Amino acid sequence: MTQRPRILFYVQHLLGIGHLMRAGTLSRALEANGFETTLVSGGTSIPGFDPGASHFEQLSPTRATDKFFKVLVDAQDQQIDDTWKAARRDALLDIYHRTAPDIILIEMYPFGRRQMRFEIEPLIEAAGNTPAPRPLIVSSVRDILVEPGKPERVDEMVDRVRRYFDLVLIHGDRDFISFDETFPRMSEIADISRYTGYVADPPRTPDTRGPGAGEVIVSTGGGAVSDDMLQAAMDSRSISALANARWRVLVGHNLPDAEFAAYRDNAPDGVTVERARPDFPQLLANCTLSISQGGYNTVMEVLAAGTRAVCIPYAGGLESEQTLRCSLLAEKGALEIVESGAVTGKNVARAIDRAMARKDHISAPVDMAGAGNTATMLSESLNHHRNAGIGAETDEIKVNPDA
Repeated sequence: MTQRPRILFYVQHLLGIGHLMRAGTLSRALEANGFETTLVSGGTSIPGFDPGASHFEQLSPTRATDKFFKVLVDAQDQQIDDTWKAARRDALLDIYHRTAPDIILIEMYPFGRRQMRFEIEPLIEAAGNTPAPRPLIVSSVRDILVEPGKPERVDEMVDRVRRYFDLVLIHGDRDFISFDETFPRMSEIADISRYTGYVADPPRTPDTRGPGAGEVIVSTGGGAVSDDMLQAAMDSRSISALANARWRVLVGHNLPDAEFAAYRDNAPDGVTVERARPDFPQLLANCTLSISQGGYNTVMEVLAAGTRAVCIPYAGGLESEQTLRCSLLAEKGALEIVESGAVTGKNVARAIDRAMARKDHISAPVDMAGAGNTATMLSESLNHHRNAGIGAETDEIKVNPDA
């Protein structure tokens, strides 16, 4: 029996949960398409997270303390130090040597997650020192980047792509938004970059008697930065066209228990407030309307469901990607948007009314086959990598730890 190709898939979420959720969708698709996948997470655990058939490895978790990502803390909320970093680096390298992957798939880096260089680059160096053929090294990146705080960060991104990576998979649709809209030096990495389409699980069949049927589903993603949109959504109910519908508010597990309890205990009649649920895609398929932030995964799940939607994109800190994505989709008639500077109950109610004036089913205006396409592209690239004999001694990757 032929051994399945092995993938080590590294992901680090720091504030929200979107990076891990997208990695989970990709891992399930990779397993379904013949890969043996080890998904390695460096973020906090997410209740209900489903890695599918892939093998899941949890590193000692870290998270950012705020929307600026400057300070990282451990599970005890202590700022991480060099000793902690060394232990996590060694744990990641141990996973690499135990799994002996054919492909290393690294989520976001080098387009983000610069804080994690202390372990990502030693992993790449270990791969470069592996006897030929070394693993194929791939960057997995979403459709839209946040503008870096310093212009020289773009120089670093280009340098590290050219120095370390064999392939860049962009999980977006070039005909919807080209990567060079937010990464102006795309031409310098275009020869090793491919668009996969958007990543989403297969759509669920609507169930008119199932959970969420006929409801308004309000969701907050991870919940760490959701107070403004949650309050505005709650305020909009009584003055919207859906005042008499049942509303279900799903609060992410990153919102502290005391704040969650306040929303739950003060909810008016007709509103259910609960923690985020693993059957969220089915709720979307069944519901009348979705109200959410504009994160990649939620928006793709909404599009897959074909439901009417109102998006209230998060735009705190340096974040801009949610606003751009939602604005483009609103222009194509796929959803309604409430801009970050106008998040009030009245404006959300107006967006709800506009959404309800639309037809019943919304067709996704983008390529939604990204999960399966990723598996196909990785299989093709691995075959080429092996046939080309990449990984000989002259092609070893050398990491400069001071770069």
